[in-house]
Amino acid sequence: MTTRNFCGRTRREMLWQTGSGFAGLALTAMMDRDGFLNNQAVAADGVTEFRNPLAPKEPHFAPKAKNVIFLYMYGGPSQVDTFDYKPSMYGMDGKTMEVKTFGRGGHRNQGRIVEPRWKFKQYGECGKWISDLFQHLGTCADDIAFVHSMTADSPIHGSAMLMMNSGRILSGHPCIGSWANYGLGSVNEDLPGFVVMLDPRGGPISGSKNWSSGYMPATYQATVMRSGKNPILDLTPPSELAGDSQRRLLDTLRQYNEDHYASRSDNSNLAARIASYELAWKMQSQAPEAVDISQETEATQEQYGLTDPKSEKFGRQCLLARRLVERGVRFVQIYSGGAHNDDNWDAHSEMESNHNLHAGETDKPIAGLIKDLKERGLLKDTLIVWGGEFGRQPTAEYATGSGRDHNSYGFTVWMAGGGIKGGTTLGATDEIGSKAVEDVFHVRHMHATILTQLGLSPEKLTYFFGGLNNSLVGVEGAQPMWKIMT
Repeated sequence: MTTRNFCGRTRREMLWQTGSGFAGLALTAMMDRDGFLNNQAVAADGVTEFRNPLAPKEPHFAPKAKNVIFLYMYGGPSQVDTFDYKPSMYGMDGKTMEVKTFGRGGHRNQGRIVEPRWKFKQYGECGKWISDLFQHLGTCADDIAFVHSMTADSPIHGSAMLMMNSGRILSGHPCIGSWANYGLGSVNEDLPGFVVMLDPRGGPISGSKNWSSGYMPATYQATVMRSGKNPILDLTPPSELAGDSQRRLLDTLRQYNEDHYASRSDNSNLAARIASYELAWKMQSQAPEAVDISQETEATQEQYGLTDPKSEKFGRQCLLARRLVERGVRFVQIYSGGAHNDDNWDAHSEMESNHNLHAGETDKPIAGLIKDLKERGLLKDTLIVWGGEFGRQPTAEYATGSGRDHNSYGFTVWMAGGGIKGGTTLGATDEIGSKAVEDVFHVRHMHATILTQLGLSPEKLTYFFGGLNNSLVGVEGAQPMWKIMT
């Protein structure tokens, strides 16, 4: 017996009829924009002419960068084991000393020193000391500006990640990719303006809040691409539907609607939703080419580490990032590390196994990305940002082992390309890397630097919500890190 709902229709009939309606809405909007219809689309108030929220916008001033690739090392890499060379720590292993720390284990006033587990050597004309963990990246030292004095407000993953991505430790605020999309729009209507690629081991602890548009329209949130050979689901319809173009369109629209609107309550802006349906359709026709890395030469794929199973996945994502910014995608964020503990950079137990794994996965791909962008003349327009939500303490977390707890008092981030002075170092931590002591910066200063390089004033880029002109740098404001900017 067929079960019918209170409207007298089966679920199959309801899906077919509503699906046809959604497809018609998208088609109507596209025809109207191209001049086939007399009526102009209007915004939610029914009066104001609707304008594509992702249409290209003029920056506040001449930009140094057009795109951003944010390489997010989820879990918190250890600064003293990677880029913040502390020669005085060698020979101190196991020594207990007075040092104030605050991490997952709470506040402590002393700890057992864990000396760096890797050797450092100098690279490039700048002579930058870099750990053996990043021997490939070391060859790019003259293109990178290292900031060793970054600080944040929280040593707890969830809130610290929200701060790194949105400037706040509380959820509900737009992330930096959303601010970039809101401020500048997209130069490619066929692809998303903001893309996030997750680690195959899983997403970060605070989930989609890290790429949310917060109180902005959902138009500005990220489109998530997965790892592996099919980064976007449902681009290729099932073979049995190959001849049914309407069903293919419906499937794409429904998937996009579920991904981007199901969890939102403010989904009444029909014009924005229609624009999203249009993007979904265009992605189905344009994205397959954009994500098809088989077009790349063997030499390029080897440059990104695709021939090594250890670095293949992250290398594929870095190569995809280059292909996306080539095609006008404004902001790309790639996560190294997923899930919990040693699946990411969160080295609480043993530094050696953890950082050998994650640096081994990312070292060659990141160096390949920098060199490839430079060879193609794209590095000058593409700002690369590397960092995690915090660093790690110079002392051990437990009575035995080399694991380190979280450290938000002083850690390292670096930038390259997009108007950044390569071969420079800014700021410093104390002699054991426990806290920033020179040219101390907050995450807000990093955000201000990114926005400024994109031609956006951190103070003028605002969005009115809750009775306040909100900005990424908050009411406190922040100056860019001028010393590393050209």
